[in-house]
Amino acid sequence: YNTNIVPAAEDRGCFPAPKMMPHPLPLILILSIAILPIAGWAFSSHNHHAQSMAPRRPSHLHESTPSSGAADDTALGKPICTYKTVTIQPSGMNDGEPPRQAVSVEDLTPQLKSFLSSSGMRNGVIHVISRHTTTAITINERESRLAQDIEEFFLKICPPDERSSSEKRVEGVRYLHNDIDQRPDSEDEAQRCRDNGWNIDDSEELQKWRDQEPINAHSHLISMGLGSSECIPVVNGEMVIGQWQSVLMVDLDAPRTRTVGIQLMGYE
Repeated sequence: YNTNIVPAAEDRGCFPAPKMMPHPLPLILILSIAILPIAGWAFSSHNHHAQSMAPRRPSHLHESTPSSGAADDTALGKPICTYKTVTIQPSGMNDGEPPRQAVSVEDLTPQLKSFLSSSGMRNGVIHVISRHTTTAITINERESRLAQDIEEFFLKICPPDERSSSEKRVEGVRYLHNDIDQRPDSEDEAQRCRDNGWNIDDSEELQKWRDQEPINAHSHLISMGLGSSECIPVVNGEMVIGQWQSVLMVDLDAPRTRTVGIQLMGYE
């Protein structure tokens, strides 16, 4: 500020003379000079800390660009996507024997290995799906006494209807699905019967459809609990399963001839 300003006559005595104030520019320059080194140190420290916290690539892994004409070991081969249906004949089944809601465990592992080997797929996934509403797909140990335990365990949880042909049927147990004389009980269900080749609008054909329907609601329910599909990784041409693991189809309305869908997706 200019300290040589003299107040007008009418202002003298009314306002105090202006005080001398320091110019702010020198102060700003001093503060800037003092703060800059501190800010630089803080930024450098933060950057070093961030780098130290970043995930590090293991020392034995490294990225490299193949030289011209050199083979790339990490390159995937030709894509593969193929499907087939496998027919499963249940063990212990007699020709013409009607289903009796028995539980059987069938090992699909040999068929899967054979299909994988013939396909030439080296890396990818095998998808296995049950094509029935009373069978299930699971991964576990294939052992005959365990198969008996599986049957006893699940039939205690969900016992067969007293009207069932199962030897394990339980008196007093009834399921709505097994009221065959009341089915189909909606137009949607009736249309599904027609779509599957049953002319249920004809009374004789309707009775034929009802006669062939099994009393198997418990089989449906257990199947829902176990699941209908599995996915198995394939690495270097081998299924990635444990030493004692097998891919199993559990038939909950046996004995019947069944089918399983298998799809391979991956690379040669």
